[in-house]
Amino acid sequence: MSTLSAPLTVAVIDDDDGLRDALATMFDALGFSVVGFASAEAFQPRLDDPTFACALIDVRLPGIDGMALFRLMRDSGSRIPVIILTGHGDIPMAVEALKAGAIDFIEKPFDPDRLLDSVREALERDSEVRQDQAVAERVRLLIGRLTPREQEVMDLMVVGHSNKAIASRLGISPRTVEVHRARVMEKMAARSLAELVRMCLHIQKEPGT
Repeated sequence: MSTLSAPLTVAVIDDDDGLRDALATMFDALGFSVVGFASAEAFQPRLDDPTFACALIDVRLPGIDGMALFRLMRDSGSRIPVIILTGHGDIPMAVEALKAGAIDFIEKPFDPDRLLDSVREALERDSEVRQDQAVAERVRLLIGRLTPREQEVMDLMVVGHSNKAIASRLGISPRTVEVHRARVMEKMAARSLAELVRMCLHIQKEPGT
């Protein structure tokens, strides 16, 4: 197995102390930081902790079980990629986990290479999410530079309204719309309308927008 380049943190939620220690040793040798939790309840306060790039969750946990924890993470909007581990897996449970967005469903005893491949996939997904978040934050900062009128014009621009239609909707002249459009493009640092639309789509992906 090759060493992964960037130090990242993996959450391991499993009541088997020996397994948590073994995974910590394995991932530490690959440059990971590992934080272990013996129960879902212990992990709950960190459901959306941005320091975790991946979570490995055992199905059989005391109290809240692993599948219930996974559903709780999805319902809460947690973006931590999840790999489900189990010594008692069955096909319906695997299908449910994968349909709900789990990276993989791995039965114990597992092949370390299989687990590492799944973790790599989880890290790639986490990296994509973080990049989207960074772009969305930049877009929000740029939008903050717009005047209320410029934002109204931009909102109509990105859904395809013409200058004439925007002018009619806002009760201003087409020439004034042209001025606002130019300012919107300049302040948003967009080279084309298509680029502006893509920028706005990034923030529409964000929860609550």
